[in-house]
Amino acid sequence: MQISAFTDYSLRVLIYAAAHDGRVCTVEEIASAFAISRHHLVKVVNQLGRLGYLDTRRGRGGGFTLACVAGDTRLGEVVRRVEGNLALVECFDRGTNACPLARGCGVKSALREAFDAFFAVLDRYTLADMVAQPRWAATLVSLLPLAKSRHA
Repeated sequence: MQISAFTDYSLRVLIYAAAHDGRVCTVEEIASAFAISRHHLVKVVNQLGRLGYLDTRRGRGGGFTLACVAGDTRLGEVVRRVEGNLALVECFDRGTNACPLARGCGVKSALREAFDAFFAVLDRYTLADMVAQPRWAATLVSLLPLAKSRHA
């Protein structure tokens, strides 16, 4: 299964905000730190704000902070909410399914099991778990001087 770039960026933004615990982060610093299009990140941050994951502030001194509790926010939940329609294959969506094999298809059952396992694993992890990983923390620390120097 492959998540969209939008969801990938959403997870990065949330983990970055969780790692900066209460500090106002900006789209510009994340775009610079992760080499992601500022334009695309604006859309990501706006969506995360609408979903209640971020508190966003516009204008001078604006930016965003984490609005959710990192230890309570499961990666699976974020992916489900950001991705929206998660029909892995046509037959998962009863509204659009036109496959004549859907009723007795063994592939559908196997794919459903794999799909459920994918989210079962993601649901075991929170944003706080991601921030607590030593490799991730070291990477974030290495990005901080870059972000601070651009916004000092």
